[in-house]
Amino acid sequence: MPAHTLRALPETTRIGVFNATFPPVLTIAPGDTVEVECISGRPSVMPPEGSGFTVPPALQAVIAANREPWLGHIMTGPIAIAGAEPGDTLEVRIDRIEPGADWGYNIIRPLAGTIPEDFHETHLMHIPVDRDRRVCTLPWGTELALAPFFGVMGVAPPPAFETITSIAPRIHGGNLDNKELQAGSSLFLPVHVPGANFSVGDGHGVQGDGEVCVSALEMCLTGTFTFQLHKKTGQAMPRAETPTHYVSMGINEDLDQAMKQALREMIAFICSRTNLAREQAYAFCSLAVDFHVTQTVNGEKGVHGLLKKGLLF
Repeated sequence: MPAHTLRALPETTRIGVFNATFPPVLTIAPGDTVEVECISGRPSVMPPEGSGFTVPPALQAVIAANREPWLGHIMTGPIAIAGAEPGDTLEVRIDRIEPGADWGYNIIRPLAGTIPEDFHETHLMHIPVDRDRRVCTLPWGTELALAPFFGVMGVAPPPAFETITSIAPRIHGGNLDNKELQAGSSLFLPVHVPGANFSVGDGHGVQGDGEVCVSALEMCLTGTFTFQLHKKTGQAMPRAETPTHYVSMGINEDLDQAMKQALREMIAFICSRTNLAREQAYAFCSLAVDFHVTQTVNGEKGVHGLLKKGLLF
């Protein structure tokens, strides 16, 4: 299939917002593969001179352009998929993810995170990344294996939403912060505008479920994606599939409601794939589905359900 490359430039990136009216910077056909460069950071978190870390030229260029407030994530896109229409589902196959820098950062900010009442000062860590060994080393010496994914993957939201922040995940996807979405996985997003208009960013080198302090190992990543269209599905919520599991998602400012939504989505998925009654699917979720807290720090909180493949018939 045709391959495309989309670099992170001032004219191919947007900071902090989604809107259905944003024009695509690239248009492709269903089945096409795109390598997308994504950058992460802002002026206040750049490593100091003499640190030994290299700031990628793309990140330097976007910072130098300084054309928007730094109120959210740097996203590359949008990418339009020809023929996509509202009511369709866009399948984003995550083929490959590669580190784009020799460092990342983690930050605690006042008035943010899961327990902001306990932490009132900014705390910034620059964390070295060994791209060959695919590990990062924390300041106290602990090594963590990289498990990279993109925190933000989303299509254009419904036009009625107008301009919305990239910080809160919603029905268009966006800042899902779901660490299951690593290479080899697929994200399924409901389409709201012609072309779908997919954007991606917020690279994470590694993250724990919850992302409790408000940041993961934030870093530059380059992803390779293949885009497929599924026509007239009527899908309403993002869902995903990993090499080993089916994934439902719930998003709500109330964590209890996010859990209920993830459960309802999984029940509906099981019923769509089997001849089980809803009562049977509900019981099956209690026996065989694991529900995890995705993140608790983006206003709209997340829960995801994991159903191991091979259990459906």
